[in-house]
This record gives sequence, structure tokens and C-alpha cells, in this order.
Amino acid sequence: MEWQQLEYFVTVAKLEHMTRAAETLAISQPALSRSISKLEEELGVPLFDRQGRSIMLNRYGELFLYRVQRMRKEYEKAVLELQELNNPELGDVSLGFLHTLGTSIVPDLIRAFRQNHPHIRFHFTQNYSHSQLKQLLAGELDLCLLASIDTEPPVCWKELWRDELFIMVPIDHPFANRTSIKMKELEHENFVLMKKGYAMRRTADKLLNAAGIKPKITFEGDEVSTVAGFVGAGLGVSLLPVDEDLNPNKLAKIRVEDMVCERIIGMAWIENRYLPPSARQFQQFVFDFYEEK
Repeated sequence: MEWQQLEYFVTVAKLEHMTRAAETLAISQPALSRSISKLEEELGVPLFDRQGRSIMLNRYGELFLYRVQRMRKEYEKAVLELQELNNPELGDVSLGFLHTLGTSIVPDLIRAFRQNHPHIRFHFTQNYSHSQLKQLLAGELDLCLLASIDTEPPVCWKELWRDELFIMVPIDHPFANRTSIKMKELEHENFVLMKKGYAMRRTADKLLNAAGIKPKITFEGDEVSTVAGFVGAGLGVSLLPVDEDLNPNKLAKIRVEDMVCERIIGMAWIENRYLPPSARQFQQFVFDFYEEK
């Protein structure tokens, strides 16, 4: 069964005249008759009652017409939705990003982008890098903002920026007045870190291991703000990026002087997979935004 057969059927059902229907469809009357006969054969029931030259829908035809008209409406609706999604100013963007980017970086990006593209809709997913990659590969996300990670085709990744990481200590900690510190000086401290699986946790583990520190971890959190809150309460120290939500009345930040402490953030997408124009626009906006910095 082909869609064209259904269109032919609807026209014949509407006009109830094979010759006029053929003229309307700009095909020959025998070709139209063969198409209707083939459709009836595939369905296993007659759709029309024929008496001489007259042709009328029977009860099978009326039932089938009702369903076909509903199908046509759904098809037309789907076409309109696809056209809307393919409109660079009306489409959707499915964006994944790290939890730690949700307090200011992503909101600021979206606000700046929507100044010129106010009608584009965003669907957000916050997750750690490996989970984002699974969703990206599954087609659930168009783009991801995540930490530097080993990727293989078809995943593409481009660096956008680097954040320096600081040692965060409670404001009343003996190190709180220091402007810099060597990582090894922290080997006897209690640590508050992100949970395993988060990019920030992998980065912290790598840096502490490079310094020969096996940290005593007292608490693990899902959010930077949670980790910072536990540090501010005097329950340990941590390694975090600067964030607007960090309370300077409870926390002191200290630069690490003997090693490079940073996280690298980039954008991931799937090579050669169709990206709707709205997502392509946002992707280029982000690339341009960070190239100008």
C-alpha cells in the first residue's frame, strides 16, 4: 500500500465519480481504476458499491475514509512540526551540560544567545560527562558541554575554555590567609569532593594522585554548591573552580603553586549526524563566543 493510493481513494470518495476524479488527479481513468482495485484487493474488502457508471462509498469505504482522513491530518501535522523544527528561528535544541556549569555559565550563554534568537526552545539535561556521551550517541541530545574526555568517532569534541581550580578551605582554617600553597601540604587534610563519575572528581583524583596524596574523603556531593557548603561548615577542604555561588564569608580560595590545576571544558557532538538549524546556530554561537574571549 502506498500513500498515493490513499490520496487517490480520498479523491474518488469525495467526488464519487471515477472520470472526474481522474481529471482532478491528472491521471488516466484506467490507471485510477487499477489503483482503487489494487487497494481493495490489499484490504480484502470492496470500498465502493458500483452500479453502472455510478460509484458510491459503502460502509467499509466510509470506515476506511474516516481513518485515512485522520492519518492525513496527522501527516500534515507532522510536516508542519518538522518544518517548524527545521526553522532556524523556531526550532529546538537539546543541550546537555555538567552540573557545575548550571549556576552561571550555561544560563549566561542562553541569555546572550536568546537576545537574537528569542523563539528557539531549549531542552536541558544535567549529567556527568560519560552519561552525556551515552545520551549523545543515542540521539537524545544534540550538543553537550562537558569536560575533556577520551572520545572516539563518531563523537567530536572541541575545547572551549579552561577553568583554574583552587584549594577551598573554611574561612577559619590555618591556611585561609595563604595566597598560594603546595599540594603536598594538604596530605593530612580531610577532603570534601564530588561523587565518583563526575568530571570534577576525576580531575581532583588525578591531581591528588600526581601529588602523592591519598585523600581522606569525609563527604561526597552531587553539586559544587553542596561541596562548598560542607567545606564552609569546616568539614574538610576541596578542589573547586571559582563560582558565583561560593560564599566568601565562609570560604577562602588558595592558588596551587607547584602544579597546573585546571579543568578543560568543551562541546561534543556527533560527526555527520543531522543537526537542526537551531542547534547549528547555537553551536556556532558558542564557538564564536569563546573564540572572542
